[in-house]
Amino acid sequence: MSDLAAALEVLGARWALLIVEQLLDEPQRYSDLQRTLGVPTNMLATRLRELEAAGVLSRLPLKHNTRAYALTDRGLALRDAIVALSSWGAQEARP
Repeated sequence: MSDLAAALEVLGARWALLIVEQLLDEPQRYSDLQRTLGVPTNMLATRLRELEAAGVLSRLPLKHNTRAYALTDRGLALRDAIVALSSWGAQEARP
């Protein structure tokens, strides 16, 4: 398997990169991610579990038995790639 294929195994699923992008600046609660992204709740739960299992994010306990999600160092290492993809997307959107 190529290096790119290995990366896509973790990040190629729908919503995965958008979740990582939302967590680049600060941890967020599940409900905040769902509201901001508009991702169906079952899909969000699945992607968060997958990203946690891959070591990209971790769950942080909060008050009242709630949790927030934060990127690990492995997840934060994706910043440059996400910025580059966003820049590419902005150029493609121009006529």
